[in-house]
Amino acid sequence: MNEEISTEGIYDFCKKLWPINRSLTGPGVRETFKHITDILPELIIHSYQSGSKKFDWTVPQEWSVNEAWIKDNAGNEVVNFQNNNLHLVGYSEPISKVMSLNELDKHLHSRPDLPDAIPYVTSYYQRYWGFCMTDTQRKALKESSYDVFIDSELKSGSLDIGELVIPGETDKEFLISTNICHPSMANNEISGIAVATWLASWLRKKKRKFTYRILYVPETIGSIAYIHDNINHLKKNVIAGMNVICCGDERTYSYLPSRNGNTIIDRALKDLYKKKGIKFKEYSWLDRGSDERQYCAPGVDLPIATFTRSKYAEYPEYHTSLDTLGDVVTEAGLQSSVLFLKEVIEMVEEDFFPEATHLCEPFLLKYNLSDSLGGISLVSSTLRNKSLRDILTYADGKHSIEDIAWKIDEDIETVIEACKMLQEKKLIK
Repeated sequence: MNEEISTEGIYDFCKKLWPINRSLTGPGVRETFKHITDILPELIIHSYQSGSKKFDWTVPQEWSVNEAWIKDNAGNEVVNFQNNNLHLVGYSEPISKVMSLNELDKHLHSRPDLPDAIPYVTSYYQRYWGFCMTDTQRKALKESSYDVFIDSELKSGSLDIGELVIPGETDKEFLISTNICHPSMANNEISGIAVATWLASWLRKKKRKFTYRILYVPETIGSIAYIHDNINHLKKNVIAGMNVICCGDERTYSYLPSRNGNTIIDRALKDLYKKKGIKFKEYSWLDRGSDERQYCAPGVDLPIATFTRSKYAEYPEYHTSLDTLGDVVTEAGLQSSVLFLKEVIEMVEEDFFPEATHLCEPFLLKYNLSDSLGGISLVSSTLRNKSLRDILTYADGKHSIEDIAWKIDEDIETVIEACKMLQEKKLIK
């Protein structure tokens, strides 16, 4: 799988997604799926009906917005949802009322620490209405009466999840999941949608050992609903996976481990960072906050880690109108994330579970794999006889190459080279 991957058009794709008012449910999600299916026509949409129970959760009503604004008593517009969809609290119920500033202020949200940013606020599971504005705007409001209008609808409908399954030579699966529920914020989460889509487009054209399952889910409730209906299949087949989110900036690389912390994908991500000499920030499982919480939950325990650049809740523009294309997310940032994850996938594709063909250690000198003077192995200038025997001692069909490299503290490329030679000598299968 060393074929090139094209990132052409990825930034323009993000521009198309930018103005769409996405939420957990509703027309914004479906409009986003239309753009994705232009690139991935085989994408399947699964719909979960409002009110259906998924473990301890209930799928919420479907939400849509036609119009929302605040005007002062002179008819001057204070904020308008049409100008920026972050102005309206997500899942706001309808209202049409004239009220005092004191009453209105109880439903206003701003960030004093970021006075020129509009915050992103939601109330998915409790009835509420509200508006968001910059703190500068909020402080400038004068004592007056204000006309507040929200034309929204909460009704029985569906929560939609996008799924693309790309078959491989084996039923064992690599799962890639990203979120599709946030409105106009670039890193969180237009970048994840774009990067996952470009990876899927590349994967569907290439020869693959593993089957790839690409998921576009509304955060938390989406992954919970999908796991609820597919848990047995996932637990049986998924051997590695990534939650891909906040991956369009150029500031840093980050990694949040699976709950286990020592799965194939955990090791692949860290090994590739090391191989490429990329400095990265490693978080702990206690720093979790996205859908890795569900995929790695006790009893689910899927081998899934989170790939991110500037991690959610860590970069200053997070969940505000300052999280924009150009200022935070760049074409170069998107491209480098796609190329890095391509290499992660290729690393996992090259992984296999070697099994020794001999009982006890083979006589390495007989196979020209050991120097008769006890010097350096012919396998590699960095791999000595003991390291070769260390590989063989873990070649029990239960440890992957990634496992073995991790256990013997050896570079993955060196172990791959050694395993190829051992396989040629028919010492492993």
